[in-house]
Amino acid sequence: MTATDASTELGLPAFRTGTELVPALPEGQTQTGKDFTSDQEVRWCPGCGDYAVLKAVQGFLPDLGLRRENIVFVSGIGCSSRFPYYLDTFGMHSIHGRAPSIATGLATAREDLSVWVVTGDGDALSIGGNHLIHALRRNVNMTILLFNNRIYGLTKGQYSPTSETGKVTKSTPVGSIDQPFNPVSLALGAEASFVARTIDSDRKHLTSVLSAAAAHRGTSLVEIYQNCPIFNDGAFEDLKGRDTKDESIIPLVHGEPIVFAGGAKGVVRDPATGGVKVAQVEEVGLDAVLVHDAHNTDPTVAFAISRLTAADYLHQAPIGIFRQVERPTYDDQARAQVSAAVDAAAASPDERLGALLGAGDTWTVV
Repeated sequence: MTATDASTELGLPAFRTGTELVPALPEGQTQTGKDFTSDQEVRWCPGCGDYAVLKAVQGFLPDLGLRRENIVFVSGIGCSSRFPYYLDTFGMHSIHGRAPSIATGLATAREDLSVWVVTGDGDALSIGGNHLIHALRRNVNMTILLFNNRIYGLTKGQYSPTSETGKVTKSTPVGSIDQPFNPVSLALGAEASFVARTIDSDRKHLTSVLSAAAAHRGTSLVEIYQNCPIFNDGAFEDLKGRDTKDESIIPLVHGEPIVFAGGAKGVVRDPATGGVKVAQVEEVGLDAVLVHDAHNTDPTVAFAISRLTAADYLHQAPIGIFRQVERPTYDDQARAQVSAAVDAAAASPDERLGALLGAGDTWTVV
């Protein structure tokens, strides 16, 4: 499946893709997951959800049809940030929380690269919070994978910015008093043009969301619910359990009514709050159920849907693409400004920007 095919399957228009400017493989040449697997030993705790995500990414990357040397993964600090070691692409294990900033520079300077950021709930939302929200609002052409296990795993089990209130950890022995971040709500509030959520254990859904994210031109934020079996085992048990997931997962499919639990429950407007709520379809009627619109330029409804997670943080969550809209990207506009300045300077012999930038260490101002 190509990225464009995935967008169509998810009900998304074939927008200008995030990878169309990146050199493709020579005609007739193909790749497999092995081509994107490095020779490094994968070292995570047994049962870690990172293994499933890594396998899905390695299996998905050949579908992009891009040269490996034109793909780069940038990570910060944390368990998930080992990703660049395990992929046979270019990559950088960078500074705590600063991966979006480094990726911004790469995407702006090199339009021939497909730029990815791999980060965790601590790396992205604590020390890296400012870097994340500004990458989202600028709409830099990159795909951000935010692994959320709601704990600090690498530093051995302290509470994180997404840990639920009352969470008992090594750093909160009598329970956290913090109000947790909802990463999807945060991204929508920062005007991100593509926001999605998926689960590490659902390979098919994960791959489809990754494909759509890669096809989007602009910043794509994909939150991945991911289990930490050592320090926060079973954090998303209700969303994964065979007997509970139908009651817990609220699937979002563009153009379709937002129903779950075998169609018995649906998401409707809540006049009391101005937001949305879950109701019994039999009581309100199918016509009252919201039809999901991922392409709505106003993020208000998408934000309201994201708050369904906050209302019942452990046991219920909308899963899928919350928002995908088109708007100009930071890197495209920056390159256009530079190009226009160079053209203007070239037209004026006395003000040659290119000559100035290529000059020595000193110059004379007249």
